Amino acid sequence: MKVGIIGLPEVGKTTLFNALTHGESPVTAFGGGRAEANIGTISVPDPRFDHLVREYRPKRVSPAHVEVVDGAAPIGVEHPSSRKATADLFGIDFFTGIRSVDALIHVVRAFESALPQGEINPLRDVRKVNDELALADLSLAEGRLDRIEKSLHGKKVIAGSQPTMERDLMLRIRAHLEEGRSLKDLQLNADEIKTIKSFDFLTLKPMIIVANVGEGHTPDSDSTLLGGLRSHCADEGLELIELAAEVEMEIAQLPEEEEQEYFEAMGITEPAANRVTRSVYRALGVITFFTVGEIEVHARTIESGTHAVDAAGSVHSDMARGFIRAEILRYDDFAKAGSWQAAKEAGLVKLEGKEYVMRDGDLMLVRFKV
Repeated sequence: MKVGIIGLPEVGKTTLFNALTHGESPVTAFGGGRAEANIGTISVPDPRFDHLVREYRPKRVSPAHVEVVDGAAPIGVEHPSSRKATADLFGIDFFTGIRSVDALIHVVRAFESALPQGEINPLRDVRKVNDELALADLSLAEGRLDRIEKSLHGKKVIAGSQPTMERDLMLRIRAHLEEGRSLKDLQLNADEIKTIKSFDFLTLKPMIIVANVGEGHTPDSDSTLLGGLRSHCADEGLELIELAAEVEMEIAQLPEEEEQEYFEAMGITEPAANRVTRSVYRALGVITFFTVGEIEVHARTIESGTHAVDAAGSVHSDMARGFIRAEILRYDDFAKAGSWQAAKEAGLVKLEGKEYVMRDGDLMLVRFKV
């Protein structure tokens, strides 16, 4: 899985990136002219995986990972000392670096700063970037329409053909985006979604909002500042995470054995990475299953609703091709029984066929023959 961090200048995007990935990427005022994306990974925190590793003591461990891209191109913002306008100038390539991600993390400023950035207004900033996402998608749709029209020029147009169906779909998409609306609000059938999947429309991607608050933030103290944003997220079904990215970054750069002590001292119940990865999993509708043994304990991420044969295929294509049965053990049953063998003797290990729908926390052993 891959997530992209977006937001206006100086809202703490790279600060959050460092907090999530334990990175040390330069956090520079006014964009710093950085042209390349920061890319890092989060090992998904999962106490179930940690317990399985302790029990099996395998030669290899493979936790689930989320790749994080702090990769939107810099916005052209002039330094405050300049006499030029300081409006945010979104370039045509601003979102190019994050089109391939699965979900977006939109960081908005909710903290005081010595930098002259103007009034703090998280809801306004969310709407501003949403407008730019829609405009970026509109540009993409118009470009695709131009190519379709050129391919049809001088040819007999056959109603119901693939090019004409795609043209009609793009016309609908363009009209919807011209109203400044997200493609999530456009009714699309399964075939239409399949048609446009490769275009990576940004307004179709799940989004998580991160309000970057100041040190000492409490839900009550910032109720006036964040009230509008909270209501907006509730109305739109968006997850909202409120965290102090700078504090989280500073703690993430400490030795691991000191982190928990500092989190407790700052009144932070859990690291940003834990909260963000849970939100990403929910936004993307994915779950975790485990393959276990003395060789390797592996946490594997699949879409909710995945059948056993397809889960087996995510381990190795031969397992799907030669699938016979899957032995399935719920993690909770494993934890109570104390071992796979004890769970099997207690009748807790079930034999399932191809159509079995995987559940979060399943332990899976595939029987297959090729």
